[in-house]
Amino acid sequence: MTLTVRVISPDKTVWDASAEEVILPSTTGQLGILSGHAPLLTALDTAVMRVRPEKGQSWVAIALMGGFAEVESDEVTILVNGAERGDKIDMEAARAAYNEAQTKLNQVQGASRQEQIQATQAFKRARARFQAAGGMVTV
Repeated sequence: MTLTVRVISPDKTVWDASAEEVILPSTTGQLGILSGHAPLLTALDTAVMRVRPEKGQSWVAIALMGGFAEVESDEVTILVNGAERGDKIDMEAARAAYNEAQTKLNQVQGASRQEQIQATQAFKRARARFQAAGGMVTV
């Protein structure tokens, strides 16, 4: 059996296809979803989700910018603030953005709480894009 997986952002549908397995980056850790999974509603972190379209096919990485996922009756609906398939991301641009965000994050130590939060969120977005592009091993 397969899952029907939809990843929907405000401006586009990033993924709408069948899949054998999905790994979601929930705010409490990674969740593996297979067909027959119990109903679930979870918040998603800014990180990388992975989708395996069919057995034997390679995983597809999608950078998610936070949102929610619902699993019910072998349907996985993912509503996110933003999403981008890893194979559509320019690796060198993602690497540069990641390095810049990491530098800024290191520089805001001692800055206002708001600046620290903004730097942390920018770093998480840049890391997710870089990981989805295949630039580093996901954690």
